[in-house]
Amino acid sequence: MRVLVISDVHGNAPALEAVLAEPHDVLVCLGDVVGYGPEPGTCLRRVGDTAELLLRGNHDHALATGAPPGCRANFRWLADSTAALGLAQVSATARAALGAFPTHACQVLAGVNCFFVHVTPRDPLYRYLSADPAAWADEVEQLAADIVFVGHTHLQFQLAVAGRTLVNPGSVGQPKDGDPRAAYALLEDGTIRLRRVAYPVECTVAALERSGVDPQAAATLSALLRTRRAPG
Repeated sequence: MRVLVISDVHGNAPALEAVLAEPHDVLVCLGDVVGYGPEPGTCLRRVGDTAELLLRGNHDHALATGAPPGCRANFRWLADSTAALGLAQVSATARAALGAFPTHACQVLAGVNCFFVHVTPRDPLYRYLSADPAAWADEVEQLAADIVFVGHTHLQFQLAVAGRTLVNPGSVGQPKDGDPRAAYALLEDGTIRLRRVAYPVECTVAALERSGVDPQAAATLSALLRTRRAPG
């Protein structure tokens, strides 16, 4: 069984399609399908139609409930500038369903006990932890899982923590590590593979420019898509 684990699509349909082209038997999404990108409705429908498990991230929660997204200050204005896209493209019924998605899950997949969450087990929506094993130890040591999958930071990594493997597949739609490709993870035969795939970035940029969002926000988001570096 090949399990494709993705996170942080953020309304980037071309990046999502490039990742979904990876052969797989099961799709798991760790959340944040919406926010920032120009096509949240398309992405939510595509993931919703194909995922075995779809978790709720902080931007999904914000669209569903109207709560603040809880993102870092240098990204909050970008989230606010693109929030109207989610409201326009995702129906009230779909937003209500999005708000009911779980924030975490335990499943046995490919013969492995897995724990899935958007952020951390103790704070599934908002906390920010870097790729520091010491910082993660208290979060995972009580989990009955062999592999813990997390998202949220848009940074791809794999760590050994408290006798478990901690995996962040990175971001499909908005990586922040300087790599110009969409990020994801594969679980097969108990082995994790962190992978990247190129996609037509300029198609996403063009969609942003057509979306009607604030031009400064569109320009900032486009620069992030092209360089994969977060604004200061």
